[in-house]
Amino acid sequence: MLFGWQESWARNNETAKAIIFVTAAQMLCGIAKDLTKLGGKTVTKLVTPDEKQSRLFKVVSFITGLKNTMKGVGYFIGAAALTFNYYFALALLLLFVAAAMPWAIVGLSNKLGRARKENVKLSTIIRQRYNVNVLSVARFFLFGSSRDMWFEVPLPFFLRDHIYGLGWQRVAVGALLAGFIILYGQVQSWTPQLVLQPLKQSPANKYVQILWNALLTLAPIFMALMLLVSPVFITHQLQAMTGVMIAGILVYCVLFAVNSSVHSFLIVKYADGDKVAMNVGFYYMANALGRLTGTLVSGALYSFAGANAVYGLGWCFVASVAFAAISTGLTVLLKDDMGGLMCGSKLRLVS
Repeated sequence: MLFGWQESWARNNETAKAIIFVTAAQMLCGIAKDLTKLGGKTVTKLVTPDEKQSRLFKVVSFITGLKNTMKGVGYFIGAAALTFNYYFALALLLLFVAAAMPWAIVGLSNKLGRARKENVKLSTIIRQRYNVNVLSVARFFLFGSSRDMWFEVPLPFFLRDHIYGLGWQRVAVGALLAGFIILYGQVQSWTPQLVLQPLKQSPANKYVQILWNALLTLAPIFMALMLLVSPVFITHQLQAMTGVMIAGILVYCVLFAVNSSVHSFLIVKYADGDKVAMNVGFYYMANALGRLTGTLVSGALYSFAGANAVYGLGWCFVASVAFAAISTGLTVLLKDDMGGLMCGSKLRLVS
């Protein structure tokens, strides 16, 4: 479908046609990606015994982190390939997708993914278990709106802005976004072993999610203050701006990866054994709605909030703080009090 893009749409001010085309392509890509994630988590839940929650946590974190690592590699390859040719980049994408197909066809059992004979009503899909509903709404605010409130649209524009931003080239922006996602994926993969096990927080419960969700708000608070109050960005001190942006994004990346790892485990943990695909699918529906909301609101804030791009990005981070805080409050409502909360072998925060 992407081979149908016409450069004339941009040159002849056919903006509506371009937006509709890109939106449709993104929609189809998003559906395919979420179905792939849904299948990965569903199979993991079905083949792991209920009593082996620590193993389930490690496996879910690993496959989710590996997926995001490969996504980051794709960002880097795509940014580099675009400097050569748009159609060359698409050809590489098709090649990678084709290379994955034989593994799925040969390696997966045909006994997995069998649908029920009876039709499922919309009311059944919406009426989920209590913890699934709460976690899905928390996902809307955390993963969709907290991150995408600044990452997907405002950040690339700001990095390339020569007047108020950093003035980077497209390849450098692509490399930073790729580095963010690769690091995010790797931290996500190893969170159970390297972060939560030493803190005695594995397998995770609601209190672990509350703690790391609250910690996540610190990074956008720092970025909002630097952009809106600090003279570093107001007077356009380029080297200091670069250092602040990279440091803030790095801290957010690590904290967000831990949150993602815990969230991915909790939805699989809370899902019904015979309805796991429906439960996880509903959860990712909330994620998609959150990402749409974050993208639209961030574009409006970046364009219209404040006198210039610095203030626009600053208000995007303010919105990110608000949505992360709401997500933290929603997580408190989960009914998952077993195990309490440890912070190391000797400090118990919640009994």
